[in-house]
Amino acid sequence: MSALLAFLALLIERAVGYPDAVYRAIGHPVTWIGRLIAWADATLNRSDRSFGSRKAAGLLALAVFVIVAGAAGLTVQMAFGAGVGILATALVASSLLAQRSLESHVEAVADALERDGLEGGRKAVSMIVGRDPENLDEAGVSRAAIESLSENFSDGIVAPAFWLAVAGLPGAAIYKAVNTADSMIGHRTPKHEAFGWASARLDDLINLPASRLTALLIACAAWSLKYADSGASWRAVRRDARKHRSPNAGWPEAAMAGALGLALAGPRSYGGVLVEDAVMGEGGRRDAAAADIRRALRIYRRADALLIALVGLVAAAFIVHG
Repeated sequence: MSALLAFLALLIERAVGYPDAVYRAIGHPVTWIGRLIAWADATLNRSDRSFGSRKAAGLLALAVFVIVAGAAGLTVQMAFGAGVGILATALVASSLLAQRSLESHVEAVADALERDGLEGGRKAVSMIVGRDPENLDEAGVSRAAIESLSENFSDGIVAPAFWLAVAGLPGAAIYKAVNTADSMIGHRTPKHEAFGWASARLDDLINLPASRLTALLIACAAWSLKYADSGASWRAVRRDARKHRSPNAGWPEAAMAGALGLALAGPRSYGGVLVEDAVMGEGGRRDAAAADIRRALRIYRRADALLIALVGLVAAAFIVHG
C-alpha cells in the first residue's frame, strides 16, 4: 500500500500544499527535525575535539536522526492503520513534499524580476539559493532560480515520493531527516567537514534513484512542449550530469538545461568563496531571463504531473495484482 500512500500524498500536497495556518500553529516536520539537528550540532560538534572524534559524533548524531524520524513515521502509520486510515497517513505524508511551495518560490523570482527589476530578483532568489545574490546579474538570478527548481524537484518532491512508495511513511521521514541534516551540517567547511560527513554521504546515496528519475521526467515533459527539446535534454544529461561536483544535482540540472537550450551551473560564489563547477548544458546560452524561468516552470508542472501519474500506475498495478 506504500505506492498508494505516495500517490494520495502527492495529490493532497498538489491540491492544498501545507496550509499557513497549520504552519503557524504547529510548525512543520522539517523545522522539528531541524531543531534536533541544531541541538546535536551545538552539543556534539565541539571545536576542541579531534577531527576523528567529531566525525564519530556526526555518525552517532545521524543514527539518532534516522531512528527518531523512522520511529515517528512508523508510529503515525501504525496508529492510523490501513483502509480509511491511509487517507490520514497520506495527509501527514503530504507535509514531506514541496510541489506547491517550490513552484511559488521560483515563480516569485520571475515576478520580482519583471516587477521590481534586478534588486527585486536578487531578494527573491536569496530565499531559495545559498549563493551570494549581490554578485548576480539578471541572467545569474534567472539561472539560479532554474537550477534551484531543477534540483529541488528531485530532492524536495521526487525523492521523498520515491521513498514513500518504497518504504511508507517511515522511509519518507528518514529521507527527509537525512536530507535536512545534509542541508544544515553537510558542508565542506572547517566546522562541518567532519561532523557532517556521514550525513552528506548518506544523502548522496539515498538521492541516487530520484535524481535519475527526475532527469527522465524532465526530458519526457520537454517532449510535450513545443519550445522545449527533449532530445537535447537527454543528450545534456548523458554528456554533462556526471561532471557536476554533486553526484545527483547534475542530473536534473543538465536535463533542464538541455530542454531549454541553456548553460546552467558553472562557477558560483557562496559566502564570498568562488566554487568551481562544470557547466550543465554545455554550448547553451547563458543569458537566461524571467521568461526562461516561466518556461522551466511549465516543464516542471508537466514533469510533476508525470510523476503523479507514474506513482498512480504503480499503485494501481499493485492493487490489481496484489
